[in-house]
Amino acid sequence: MKFYVDTSVWGGYEDIEFEEWTIPFFEQARIRKFTLVLSDLTLRELVYAPANVRHLTETIPDPFLELVSLTIEAEKLANHYIEEGVLTPKFESDAQHIAMSTILKVDGLISWNFKHMVNFFRIKQYTL
Repeated sequence: MKFYVDTSVWGGYEDIEFEEWTIPFFEQARIRKFTLVLSDLTLRELVYAPANVRHLTETIPDPFLELVSLTIEAEKLANHYIEEGVLTPKFESDAQHIAMSTILKVDGLISWNFKHMVNFFRIKQYTL
């Protein structure tokens, strides 16, 4: 299985509110239960994270960490979400994360962003 993991989950490793779910999730990835998809967008967002969060990506074995980049196709889809009013331009990066996971057809998008990404009322609006 492949999971696109957004910035909130990587940051959740050091967040008391989310560590209960985040730490076991990454432990499962380290023992090769599934593949994590890590985007260049997430890496850019992690630049300002604490060092131990930034280096967390290095703890996942290479064959189980897939690096991807924002494509023109995903950028167009993200813009479509914004044009349709699913998200505002202020949350363009959230739209890009969702678009990348959609285009890549991963098995799931893992996020602790319950306002814009893991929101049952919005999920129906994220389509191709």
